[in-house]
Order: sequence, then C-alpha cells, then structure tokens
Amino acid sequence: MAIKWTGVFPAVTTKFTANDELDFAAFDLNVEAQLEAGAKGIILGGSLGEASVLTDEEKFGLLSHTLEVVNGRVPVLLNISESTTKKGIEVAKKAESLGAQGLMLLPPMRYYASPDETLAFFGAIAESTSLPIMIYNNPVDYKIEVTLDMFEVLTKYPNVQAIKESTRDVSNVTRLINRFGDRFKIFTGVDPLAMESIVMGADGWVAGLVDAFPRETVAIFNLIKENRIAEALTIYRWFLPVLELDIHPKLVQYIKLAEVATGLGTEAVRAPRLALEGAEREKVLKIINDALAVRPELPSGSWGK
Repeated sequence: MAIKWTGVFPAVTTKFTANDELDFAAFDLNVEAQLEAGAKGIILGGSLGEASVLTDEEKFGLLSHTLEVVNGRVPVLLNISESTTKKGIEVAKKAESLGAQGLMLLPPMRYYASPDETLAFFGAIAESTSLPIMIYNNPVDYKIEVTLDMFEVLTKYPNVQAIKESTRDVSNVTRLINRFGDRFKIFTGVDPLAMESIVMGADGWVAGLVDAFPRETVAIFNLIKENRIAEALTIYRWFLPVLELDIHPKLVQYIKLAEVATGLGTEAVRAPRLALEGAEREKVLKIINDALAVRPELPSGSWGK
C-alpha cells in the first residue's frame, strides 16, 4: 500500500490489562473509533504508545494484530526509536516482513548524535527497507534537531517521504515548504500548534488527543483544508485546553485518562509510569470534564470521510 501522506494519523496508545498484558479488546475499540472518524493512518509504538517499555515480542505482536484489524483500510506505520543503527535496521526489516506499510523514524536514542551521525543512522535504516519513512523531528523532547540542511541530504533517499514537524516553531512549516516544495509531506506533531501549522500548509496531523476525541480532531483538519477556517477555529478554541495535555511529560497518563472519560480506552500504564493520583489527577480530570460539558456539535460532513 502506497501511503497518501495527508489527513490525521493517530499516534495510538498501547492498552494494558490490570495484569500488565496487552489489552487487545480495548485497543481494537479505539482503533475502530479512529477509522470511523476518518483517520487516514495509524501509528504504533511511539512515545505515546509507550514503546520504550514494550518487548520486541509485544511490539511486533501489536503490529501484526493491528494489520489484521485494520485490514488495509488505512496504512499502519511502526515507530522506530532505537539506540543503535543495527537495532533500527532489524526493526525496519521485521516491520516490513510483517506487512507494515510505513515507518516513523526518530534520531538515535540515549546518545546525542552529531548531524553526520544522525544522517548516517537515518540513511542506513532507509537503505535497509523499501517502506516509506516519516522522520520525526522533535528537538524539544529528544534533543537532536534535524535541520533544513540535514533534510537536504535526506532528499537522496526516495523512501524518506514525510516529516513529523515538532520543533514547536510554526514558521518551520513555511521554511520546509520554501526549501523543498512538496518533496516532503509535512505533518504537524504538536497538538496545541496543530491548527496554526495546518493553516500554514501542513499536509497532515500526527495527533495525540485524537485518541480520546477522534471526530473533533478530524473535523478540525478537514474544515481547515476546506477553507472553513471560522468553523475550525470554534472547535479548536474549545479543544485547546485539552490539546495542551499533549505537551506534558505525563502525556501518556493524561491522554489515557481522557480516553477513559470518552469511553475509548483504559487508564492502565506500564511501570515506571504510574497512574495519576490525588490533586494532579483531579486537575487533569477537570480540564477534560469541563470540555466534555460544552462539547460542540460538529458541522455536518466534517468527519468520517
């Protein structure tokens, strides 16, 4: 399946049972809600998917399961966030052999790689697979920035096709378009900057709070692309306090709590993460419940396409 790099691609959470096993029933419920809302791709095993605490068996088992559930309706991408080039190549090859349609690729983990080391890492993985690749550029959380000059080098790899733009600098969307035209498809990766980035020309949205609010997320994207800016802005202003949960270190716990509130998930996380308690939990719940109390009616036809 060739990837059409446009639309909302949920970075889905990984669901766990009370016994700390993968909860496929809860996972499937959420994935179906994403597809029903009009998501155009599913991304597994990102930071929101708690990739760092999944075993290889769990990660690849989740990939195989998701491919079966999605059944070709949209592309399924696996995130690669590894410490070594060797392991990154291994994951890429395994994902391709299992039938994944694409990869999202982070710079090396646990080592502050120089630009040439980062490019060598990306290049080796790109050359090891025919799968389309989205480069995840998030220097705020992962400390390595993929600069425009580095993306210039990456143009020589035809399967490096998209960018998850998470620098927190909305102007970077324009810089990328000015430099590369449509060579790379640009996805906004920061929920509380999503509308601004899409208005500036982003092709898609790798979203987090979509896990709890799939229809609203897709509606915002579709309305902007239809130039119905005022309608999108009304939803986005309502959504913003919730979207800001995406940029907190405990985004996994916060978004899972939102999934529970909307009936689309469970609160279970895997240690060393702990479930929210006390004042912090009440504060996050208030943000979510305040939004649910005035949840807007979405314009007809704005989601589900």
